[in-house]
Amino acid sequence: MIKTNKNIILASGSPRRQQFLKELNIPFSIQLKEVEEIYPNDLVAEEIPEFLAQLKAAAFTDLKADDLLITSDTIVWHNNTALGKPKDKADATAMLQALSGDTHTVITSVCIKTAETTEVFSSATEVTFTNLNRETIEFYIDKYKPFDKAGAYGIQEWIGQIGISKITGCYNTVVGFPTQLFYTKLLSYV
Repeated sequence: MIKTNKNIILASGSPRRQQFLKELNIPFSIQLKEVEEIYPNDLVAEEIPEFLAQLKAAAFTDLKADDLLITSDTIVWHNNTALGKPKDKADATAMLQALSGDTHTVITSVCIKTAETTEVFSSATEVTFTNLNRETIEFYIDKYKPFDKAGAYGIQEWIGQIGISKITGCYNTVVGFPTQLFYTKLLSYV
């Protein structure tokens, strides 16, 4: 367990990220600030979640000397296109149909910000889906409502259990937080 006198702040409403920090035995509080998640069109792959994680961190302009802020963002990178959170059922369906029978990369970036420094890093994992038929996709979307998940799916849910044939890299990166990499980086701050 990390013992620290730092005030660790997680700026994320994601229940998965919150659970990861609890499981890592890291004491933290949650603070959220509204940020419009828009990035420049010329960014590609890990540049996108790195930009967004830093954008979320930049909203915190009044960090104290003992504050340590954590922000994060995840995208699905498929065929040179970033898939974020789906807007609606039709968008979610289109995303899952595109990922069906193909391999994509899930990239999660984390930003650690103190009053003096900002560090951003990323983890990428390749995920391969089997062929998913329309009925499977519709069942998943109707039952699990994956509208808060990049690429319209959660690997830890039913679709991950029945539809993913292979992953290469860190499973937790796909869930939304690269715990091992984050923990290693965090040790240098506490």
